Amino acid sequence: MNLIDYGRILLRRGWIMLLLALIAAGSGYFLSTQQTRIFQSTQRIIIQPARTDLGLAEAILRVLNSYAVYIDSEQVARRVIDELQLDMTPGYLKSNIFIAPDTLRLVIQIDARLPDCDLANDVARVWGDQLVQWRNEQNQLQRREDRVDALPADAPRCELFSPRPLVNTAVGAALGLLLGGIIVFVLEYLESSIIRRREDLERSLDLPVLATIPDSEG
Repeated sequence: MNLIDYGRILLRRGWIMLLLALIAAGSGYFLSTQQTRIFQSTQRIIIQPARTDLGLAEAILRVLNSYAVYIDSEQVARRVIDELQLDMTPGYLKSNIFIAPDTLRLVIQIDARLPDCDLANDVARVWGDQLVQWRNEQNQLQRREDRVDALPADAPRCELFSPRPLVNTAVGAALGLLLGGIIVFVLEYLESSIIRRREDLERSLDLPVLATIPDSEG
């Protein structure tokens, strides 16, 4: 098949692709509007050694994951719930907190994903404060030159995490076009034995058509 044949197929059956794309895009947008909105608030905590010492920096890299394990616990979740007076269980709150240590920048990122933006900000902030307080307590047991501080990088930032109506609509449209294209070419394959034009006959017989009988005018 050449480009002309593909163009004829699209002209004849392209409406199937467009219809499925519209249906899929509309479905994606509608389902997005029915979903509960989830907001993500991000709090970054900088881990800062008291001195610029290679040995101390290497030690921090090794224990950074243990810091993340400490704050990713139900014990910390219970403290956050008590401080904010939240009506939820530690297990539920912890399941909505995501801890990501960054060994390259010596940062621990705390993501709180909750249905309310202000609540997500409060939880992320207080959760980060738990790490700061814990490091302050540990530093009291260390010499000043061996201390490791935990400092908030900035205030928590909240943004819509899900759903994403525009993204879901675009993905739905793309999938609709793809499915429509598959259906169109399957239909063409099933009807490939039907002779409609001179080119179809030549392709079927692998022989040139030397002459044709014109349509009778009456």
